[in-house]
Amino acid sequence: MRRNMALQLDGWRMTTAEILYHMPDHPGILQSFVWQKLDYPPEFPKLHKFLDFWKENLDGPLHSVRVGHVEIISPPKFRPVAASFQVH
Repeated sequence: MRRNMALQLDGWRMTTAEILYHMPDHPGILQSFVWQKLDYPPEFPKLHKFLDFWKENLDGPLHSVRVGHVEIISPPKFRPVAASFQVH
């Protein structure tokens, strides 16, 4: 837990990748796989390591990869209240 906190303070972000790949037995059909880990943008070393492993060891050839990342630790966001109700 502490290690994750230190990584996040150092710029690591929760990264999600949607990986589309061709089914090995039916290459005309695409299958989706979601990968999620702490990674360091914009290089994304853990994602690249995973994709290299995929290409070398799995039969389903990659079609595309869509990546998103977000800070987990961030300053609090303030939103003013639009209405207030009192319940007795």
